[in-house]
Amino acid sequence: MYSVHRLSLEDALVMLEAARAEAERIGVKQTICIADDGGHLVALHRMTGARLTGVDIATAKAFTAAGHQRATHLFNEPPNGPALPGNEAFGISHMHPGKFAIFVGGFPLVHDGQVVGAIGVSGGNGEQDKAVGAAALHAFEEQVAGHGA
Repeated sequence: MYSVHRLSLEDALVMLEAARAEAERIGVKQTICIADDGGHLVALHRMTGARLTGVDIATAKAFTAAGHQRATHLFNEPPNGPALPGNEAFGISHMHPGKFAIFVGGFPLVHDGQVVGAIGVSGGNGEQDKAVGAAALHAFEEQVAGHGA
């Protein structure tokens, strides 16, 4: 038996605020999704003017990062990304149609060695999505440290 940590709505709101602030700072209209360890939606924020498609994309990125316990860009990072043509996981995105994303913007949330959730970011280019995700991850680390967890 082992203990399981759970992501709270309060944790998610702190991450959303940090991500939104970074997106505004770099001038990108983003959709930010925070999911629990099962990839289920905890909180979502689509900035005013962000693309309508961003909701499904950010949600898929969070689902993938939580379910596979790794950042989504690791699936196709050259030269050996497992989802690239000819590699062992090529086609994995077809296993969960519409819910699985293998491009930049999904990041697992890890606490005490456990994936407790994930963030999905959509709306910018890869570097912008990474920057907004990094701001949320930093806020999560500060939030957890502030609770003495």
